[in-house]
Formats: sequence, C-alpha cells, structure tokens
Amino acid sequence: MLPIRLSPSVTDPEEWRLRCELTDFYHLVDFLGWTEMIFNHISVRLPGAAHHYLVNPFGLNYMEITPENLLKVGVDGRLVEPSDYSGNPAGFALHGAIHETRSDVACVAHTHTTAVSAVAMKRGGFDHNNFYGAQFYGRVGYHDFEGITLYADERSRMIASLGDKHVLVLRNHGIAVCERDIPTTFMLLWTVQRAAEIQCQAGALGGEDVLLSEAVQQRCRAAVTDLGSGIRVARLLFDATVRRMRARLAP
Repeated sequence: MLPIRLSPSVTDPEEWRLRCELTDFYHLVDFLGWTEMIFNHISVRLPGAAHHYLVNPFGLNYMEITPENLLKVGVDGRLVEPSDYSGNPAGFALHGAIHETRSDVACVAHTHTTAVSAVAMKRGGFDHNNFYGAQFYGRVGYHDFEGITLYADERSRMIASLGDKHVLVLRNHGIAVCERDIPTTFMLLWTVQRAAEIQCQAGALGGEDVLLSEAVQQRCRAAVTDLGSGIRVARLLFDATVRRMRARLAP
C-alpha cells in the first residue's frame, strides 16, 4: 500500500493518497509503453460536491509527474489552486464532463496506443471474442470523431455516447476508460489494451476466428465486474505492477 504522508502544500490525507496513487498510475502508463509523448491524460475526482479533479501538467513527461505538481482543476478546466504549470485544453472537455456527470466513477484514463487507435478506426470496433475483449462485453460506447476535443459543445455528445458504459471508443482517435477508483481504472485500461493487441494480431492472421457466444461473453464480464472481487483483484494487480515497476527502475 502507498504511504500516507502529507506534503506541506497538501493537508488533507485523502487528497494526498489520491495524488500518490495517481502519480503511480502515470508512471505505470509510461513504464508499460502506453504514453503518447506529453499528450493524453489520466484524472481522478477529489471528494466533495465541487467535482474538483487532479490531472497532469501539460508539457511534462509522465515520469516527471509527482504528487505535488499534479493540477487541481474544476470541471471547466480552470485551476482551483495556483500552479507553475497549465493543463492540456484537449483533456478538459472529456474529463470534466465525465467527472461532472458520472457520480459512479472517480478516475478517467485516456490513451491512444497503436493497437487501440487501430481498433478505433474499424467500424466494428471491439469484437469481444478474445479472453480480454469478452471481459468488457456490453460496457463500450462509441463516439464519432469531431476533431481534437477542445470545444465545450462536444461535451454533451461525448457523455451521451458514453451513457452508463465504462469504455468510450473515440472513433479514429483512441479510448477513454472510467471506473470507481484508480486501481480498477488501471485494470480496465490494461484489459482493453490487451484486447486491442490480440484483436490486431488475430486480424493479421489467415483463417477464420472462433467466435464466443453472447452467454460466454456475459459470464466473462460478470466475473470481473463483481463489486467485491473486482475491487480486490484490481488492487492486487495495481500494487503488484507498481512493485514491478519500482524494482525494474531502481538504480
């Protein structure tokens, strides 16, 4: 588990815990090779009615992110507290809209790795016929590409496309995943990434794919979305991957 220690600039223990955990999430995305240079974003909503959330400073590499330099912003993307950094405007429309409207999710991660972006270009999207894809069967919304997500008027359409789902495929672009906490969001992002990689590899091979029945797909989804076991497994996976990362990066 992460240490609960306070920074001179952060006096709330829960906010500091979330800052530490979100920093680890950014570092994991870098460690696993899912970054897009200084672009993309991961955010977590802070407790409270104001829907403030933490997000990365624009211009920093993911491994340069620390608990202290994460930005605290409102759903409109404006800084809540002073910072030497600014945010990426392309992230505020999507993240702010989800944090404002989806009370059941606290963390949002956006990536466009090669495999994910390739699947996002296909009209059929994710086919849910591999081990990983089956785990998020029925949990995917699709949003047509309208250009770089800079404009407030697209917010309502993205939220309508997401609905009550937890994966939003941004067609011709990438994905956003959202879940109840940071570890569960990380596990869902990893699952979607693996599904995309396998779907791309399978599509490059000759021969007919073996298709899974809807009943099997539903059973796979139920196995990983069970509230109790889902949270426990996500926490185990997140903490284990953080340990692996730290061991590999240790001098």
